[in-house]
Amino acid sequence: MTNKYNTEKIDWTSIATELDDFGFAVLPKLLSQAESRQIAASYADESQFRKQIIMAKHGFGRGEYKYYSYPLPDTIQSLRLALYPPLAKVANRWNELMGIKIFYPDHHQAFLERCHNAGQDRPTPLLLQYGEGDYNCLHQDIYGKHVFPLQVAVLLSQPRDDFSGGEFVLTEQRPRMQSRAEVVSLQQGDAVIFPVSQRPVKGSRGYYRVQMRHGVSRLRSGRRNTLGIIFHDSK
Repeated sequence: MTNKYNTEKIDWTSIATELDDFGFAVLPKLLSQAESRQIAASYADESQFRKQIIMAKHGFGRGEYKYYSYPLPDTIQSLRLALYPPLAKVANRWNELMGIKIFYPDHHQAFLERCHNAGQDRPTPLLLQYGEGDYNCLHQDIYGKHVFPLQVAVLLSQPRDDFSGGEFVLTEQRPRMQSRAEVVSLQQGDAVIFPVSQRPVKGSRGYYRVQMRHGVSRLRSGRRNTLGIIFHDSK
């Protein structure tokens, strides 16, 4: 599988700085309008997916999503391959700052082998669908012992044209402080990079860990589709 997406044109130094400073970074127009529409429309193709989750049944919110099955569709596989290497550099630096003695290899396949050897062999990329009144509770996407600390969500629908409301929300809980929230504005095809569970923040006595959660606010109208790229697999 070759990489369809050229990430060399992305200013990863700036992306790393934004992740350090704010806990997220946006990649504008990672997918074209046509690609976004095509992926969103594939939600009805059951052959691509291994499992469907109705969020209300599990207390996750309202809406639904489906996990892709292996082999992943070309676009999703290409994105996973292309985005992992530069994000692994950020992940390794973050772990060093947080005193976590886990190192992520340069290539995604090597990391997946680590997951699969531990019994985490089910793919985690997913396609989410929200309708009017739907929302996603704040959560963390941890599926086993081996967790890659960054993930990516791509908005496949166009705000105002396809839906209203449904903002992507991040919260950050610093020790002995109240939670801080970020509302991330995205356009169709934009991707947001954010932590799975924690990130380092520099304080007066060095770096410390803060807990991160993410979700989606209530959809006011229309339909919203999102592609989630998670780099570790699940049990």
